[in-house]
Amino acid sequence: MTPDDHAMTSSGASTSPEPPVGKSADEAATALPAELLEIRRSIDNIDAALIHLLAERFSHTQRVGRLKARHGLPPADPAREAVQIERLRSLAAGARLDPDFAEKFLGFLVEEVIRHHRDIARKEGREDGAAATGPGGAGPRAGSDESFPADPAAPDASGRGQSPNWTID
Repeated sequence: MTPDDHAMTSSGASTSPEPPVGKSADEAATALPAELLEIRRSIDNIDAALIHLLAERFSHTQRVGRLKARHGLPPADPAREAVQIERLRSLAAGARLDPDFAEKFLGFLVEEVIRHHRDIARKEGREDGAAATGPGGAGPRAGSDESFPADPAAPDASGRGQSPNWTID
């Protein structure tokens, strides 16, 4: 195993070697090729940018959650989700990123968004966390679908995972 491999043992301990005795991680890293260190710095910068972008995204989705709760809208919007999944799969393919990976990553984000939207709805007076009434509280919202599949990764007829009723915003 090389120092570049960051595998974990079954106990969760890192198998990456420790810096040599008496040397800091920075001193040990200087033994690595400069190109590798430069690439890692770039990756670290991208990771930081992703964190900031995710924080910004969740700031907006929190606002959407408050608006949905205020207007009695459900946390999920299946029609928007379907459009967004196809749009992001296309963007991923164009960027030479595996569309299946992009969809899985999006799924993880959306699960968090829905959880946040439900929490917001609960805090704004809906104990079940779902806005089951239409605007003005006049009965069920037409076309709302708040069911979530037990296994969102279960393949559909195309062999891809089925799209659960996520909301993208």
